Amino acid sequence: MKDFSVSMALVDYIPVIFFAIASVILMRDLYNKMSKGAFALFAAGTIDITCAGALKATYKLLYAAGVCDFEALSAMFFPVQSIGFLLAGIGILAMLCHKQSKTAVCAVAPPLFSGTFVFVGLMVAGLGIMDVVLCILAAKLKKSGLIALFVLSFVCSLCMGYLSSQDFAEASMNWIAEGVNVVGQGALLAGAILLHKNGLTELELRKGEMV
Repeated sequence: MKDFSVSMALVDYIPVIFFAIASVILMRDLYNKMSKGAFALFAAGTIDITCAGALKATYKLLYAAGVCDFEALSAMFFPVQSIGFLLAGIGILAMLCHKQSKTAVCAVAPPLFSGTFVFVGLMVAGLGIMDVVLCILAAKLKKSGLIALFVLSFVCSLCMGYLSSQDFAEASMNWIAEGVNVVGQGALLAGAILLHKNGLTELELRKGEMV
């Protein structure tokens, strides 16, 4: 038996909503800076992440409400979300490291499905790449104070990686994980909003130049 409650499941939707809003803001601001290939990777990755989180929260809600134990929704969480983070990270990194063109082609090596640890690693690596690039953009906008928000977001992702190895059948572990996730995605959302307000849309990037 898993110790889920309806309130716990509803709280689980909060970081999903935070991440979805942050992703939309970033996609709108970065659209004119990315090639079609890079933008497609970033958009596909963020959509994967959002769907994975929403389905996991829905799994908890169905279980807590006594509707059913839809195990597939829980089992697909790590594979879908980790690949999503990897795609999003590669897409946003390509914006800085590769000369963007209308015909740019971005290839992604097939992910290795060899266990939860691999998926956690991909998730942390992908989000780490995203946060590094967002820190660079904050520095370019001369808003270095925003770097703290993206660092906090990444630290929370590391904590989520550790917590994923714990027993989530206990309510206490679920509440701790949800709290960490809310803080992490809230920091990402706040950083995205502040980047937008400080001129990310108008920022011109010199392709291939990291700083």
